[in-house]
Amino acid sequence: MPDDLTPPPADAVSAPPEAGSTPSSPPPPTPSPSFDPSRMIGIIKRKTLIKELAAVYHAECLAYCQELLELQKKSEEPFLDSKPPEDSRKETTRPTKRSKKGR
Repeated sequence: MPDDLTPPPADAVSAPPEAGSTPSSPPPPTPSPSFDPSRMIGIIKRKTLIKELAAVYHAECLAYCQELLELQKKSEEPFLDSKPPEDSRKETTRPTKRSKKGR
């Protein structure tokens, strides 16, 4: 059984020629991006500004969280000046007008 699984050599395979074309030449080389230090300076400045802005937002967030925590603690504290409702009811109860008859 012959080995037909191997591909034929590259020179044996020919592509159909296109109408009006010459043998293919390599595409023009793309210019490689050269190192531009002024671009790097701009990137570093933007990165610094972003870090400063993040620090300001973080500090503001911490201040709001602290204020919220204080308000929550304040709302959970019982009122020290007022008495509980049960105590105030006991003071305002009146004695009955009729006394009970003993048997």
